[in-house]
Amino acid sequence: MHGQLDRAAQRRSGFVWSEALVQRVRLETGGTLLTLEAALATGLACNSAGGTHHAHADAASGYCLINDLAVAAAHALAQGWAERVLIVDCDVHQGDGTARLFEKVPGVFTLSMHAARNFPARKAKSDLDIALPNGMQDAAYLAELTSWLPGVLAAYQPDVVLYDAGVDVHHDDRLGYLSLSSDGLYARDHYVLNLCREAAIPVAAVIGGGYDRDIIALAARHAQLHRAAADVLAAHPRFD
Repeated sequence: MHGQLDRAAQRRSGFVWSEALVQRVRLETGGTLLTLEAALATGLACNSAGGTHHAHADAASGYCLINDLAVAAAHALAQGWAERVLIVDCDVHQGDGTARLFEKVPGVFTLSMHAARNFPARKAKSDLDIALPNGMQDAAYLAELTSWLPGVLAAYQPDVVLYDAGVDVHHDDRLGYLSLSSDGLYARDHYVLNLCREAAIPVAAVIGGGYDRDIIALAARHAQLHRAAADVLAAHPRFD
């Protein structure tokens, strides 16, 4: 918060410290907290930021300074809003920070579906890791997701789901090794949100990672999450 990170720590974070960066990170984290509150009230809400799953308790890493997913999950438990939180992380990179933060916390189940041969080099141990081969395309990816997620929801019976909808699984992403299309992104997000909606489980979604120098193209990929959410709400306007 006060610019006291040394150069090595700043390099690991991926950012050079500034007051503007601090403000941005706090707004992002606060946004995920508000998204969680809105999801608990209405059944479904999305943040237009968030998914900083590489941040650890003692260090920033991989463009992640404060782990907003972890803050939101811990806050929900501390406030008594939930007894069981499920984090569904579909970013192309493993959610190593989140996994380590909740390694011994029974009230949080961490699921990470990611490219096996991608950052971080040293993986953590999530409650469930689904490691995927490079180049996986839409059909195979969705088959993996649909084979795992319903069983996890049924077995764990979460009170709320935090969903990291990283778009770095897209075939044009600079740092992702998977090959989903834009239609595949939409299908993935719609499936996760709709599955939770049909099960009457509140779901709070964040945009996760995405790396492209074409900002308009990148924003369009992130917007798939919000399109999918709007379509799910249109199909299921009531939350019981």
